[in-house]
Amino acid sequence: MSEASLQVTRLSAWYGQAQALFDVSLNVEAGEWVVLQGLNGAGKSSLLLALMGLGPRVSGQVVWAGEAMSDWPAHKRAQAGLGFVAEDRRLFTGLSVKENLWIAARGASKVAVGQQFDRVLTLFPVLGTMLNRPASQMSGGEQQMLAIARTLMTGPRLLLLDEPCEGIAPVLVQALREALVQLRREGLSLLVSEQNNILTAHADRVVVVSSGRLLDGHPLH
Repeated sequence: MSEASLQVTRLSAWYGQAQALFDVSLNVEAGEWVVLQGLNGAGKSSLLLALMGLGPRVSGQVVWAGEAMSDWPAHKRAQAGLGFVAEDRRLFTGLSVKENLWIAARGASKVAVGQQFDRVLTLFPVLGTMLNRPASQMSGGEQQMLAIARTLMTGPRLLLLDEPCEGIAPVLVQALREALVQLRREGLSLLVSEQNNILTAHADRVVVVSSGRLLDGHPLH
């Protein structure tokens, strides 16, 4: 198995007594872009949360970079190279754009933080024009860019994105799409959930989620 591949085997998840996922098995290889498609409530968000060790109670096996991590807490998964951007973004709205970015890189050297900071501003140049603006004063699309940029500051090797283009102005959707395509060119793996087809054309595979189960995926290239 590649050092940057994810293997999920028979993953099930529950919220209390309600089962959200049923025996989900999925692989994401190094550098691969996989899109999860399905209606609201199909289980896409539950799957991403389960992979990050957040939210639901789970059973099954999750292996990342050759290590079983089913029992790992979320922060250990993040340190191992998984990055997650939730649909609600979870920004520190009282902090500035710059503060949101730098707070995500705690523990790294100043040189490494500076390099990562320059990189995310190259990917999302609009953020460079509003470094001192509170996150609460940004549009939805700008907040989404900040949420992704903040996660990139942690240096992930696999990026999990939950509905990144939902409710965003078309001009910002285009900028976001270009940034994600560039990340893929650089070798970052992506697992993205979406209801529409905005990002599907750039994916290697599409996997349909329905009632907590995965239907057969199909390659796009």
